[in-house]
Amino acid sequence: MTNRNLLPTLGLWTSVSMVIGGIIGSGIFMKPASMAGVLGSPTLLIGVWIFAGVITLFGALSNAEVATMIPETGGQYVFFQKMYGDMVAFLYGWAGFIVFNTAGVASIAYMLGIYTEYFIILPRFPTAIEQEIFVHIPYLGKIFPLENIGVKSITILVVVFLTWINYRSTRTAGNVQVVLTIIKVIAILLLIFGLLFSGAGSSTYFFTNSSTIHPEGWALVMAIMMAMSGAFWGYDGWNNITFIAGEIKNPQRNIPRALVVGVTICILIYTLMNLAYLYILPVDRIAQSEMVATDAIAVVLGGIGGALIALMVIISTFGTTNGNILATARVSFAMAQERMFFKSIGDVHSIFNTPAKALWLHAVWTCVLIISGSFDMLTDMLIFISWVFYGLSAFGIFILRRKMPNELRPYKAWGYPVVPAIFVVFTATFLIITLVNDISNYNAGNTSIIHSVLGLALTGTGIPLYWYFRRVNKKGNQ
Repeated sequence: MTNRNLLPTLGLWTSVSMVIGGIIGSGIFMKPASMAGVLGSPTLLIGVWIFAGVITLFGALSNAEVATMIPETGGQYVFFQKMYGDMVAFLYGWAGFIVFNTAGVASIAYMLGIYTEYFIILPRFPTAIEQEIFVHIPYLGKIFPLENIGVKSITILVVVFLTWINYRSTRTAGNVQVVLTIIKVIAILLLIFGLLFSGAGSSTYFFTNSSTIHPEGWALVMAIMMAMSGAFWGYDGWNNITFIAGEIKNPQRNIPRALVVGVTICILIYTLMNLAYLYILPVDRIAQSEMVATDAIAVVLGGIGGALIALMVIISTFGTTNGNILATARVSFAMAQERMFFKSIGDVHSIFNTPAKALWLHAVWTCVLIISGSFDMLTDMLIFISWVFYGLSAFGIFILRRKMPNELRPYKAWGYPVVPAIFVVFTATFLIITLVNDISNYNAGNTSIIHSVLGLALTGTGIPLYWYFRRVNKKGNQ
């Protein structure tokens, strides 16, 4: 494994499928219920999904400028080197490995495991045993590794299997992504139009607010931000394409096109999906639902509808897990190639031309996160940390315009400087309110762990590692 270069094998439609497949996973099936539970308004629910999509698109357009200017495998890790220097770049790469990239794979695959239980009863320890063994993290809370062990076992099997596919062939993994994305989009569109034209619902539900949930003033602001976090989880994964920029054919043309087309399609699908839910179920029913898509289709098709939705979620999350595994290991791979991570992680397999060791390293840590966490813990933690770096990435556009004014920019961020500025200001506001809300919920006993602070703490462990790898790198160059 001495080769150091990955080959450009991915075309436009594979790139588009990476964006759509990386975004549409479990969020649209799971998050509308919790979002409706804090908002209590159909209008706000739809508005939050659209607004979060537009903000995501603003971030994608900003990143597209840098991705086409620096089309290298590793994506934002490479961008941060140019913007802020080696330390911030390293902390991004470390956070990607220790928090948001691996936790993203874990949480998406975890939903596949949960929906598998619709067909198979998975083993589980008694509650007393699940709660008896735990890991206490001082000042942050507890995690319970034996909780829901059957679902976690299925999740681990999926991660290992898809990692093996990606280990064997990037082209095959890309083709799998295209096929699964097409199946996913067709299935979701059939579900949307099946619900909207079933005649089993009522258009009055679009305008009927909750009878019990009426947030006002500051409580409304907090509710919107909590719902926004759920929507951002639904849209997360759009930046996966930047991680594989060096493996995309004609990246200057294909990256911005894939981002614009992919994110726009997802905004339309998410908006229509939520309208379909609201046509069948009033907002109070959605808020109380554990599986909103299953409950909605059951009104139209009865018991068989639940099986169809469960199968759709399994297919959707399988594809999204594959897309995330394909993309995210490239960050650690890029770091290792620059000797800012364990050197062997930067090797390319001599036969398969894949970042083999980086893929398996990510798989191992993803499995650790699966054992340690739950869906909500993982998503809340990764969304906060990923948006810290999304904000830094958009702000870096201004830095690079000043530092590298004469650099060729095949694509320039649409709406500059207004669009990137809006994204940065919103991101800062979102992060501050989320942090305050997380701490308040923990102090009130509503959560067992401060998700955002845990993410920050894990990211902070990269600081001594940065100095260690820098010292090793310096010695190696002497």
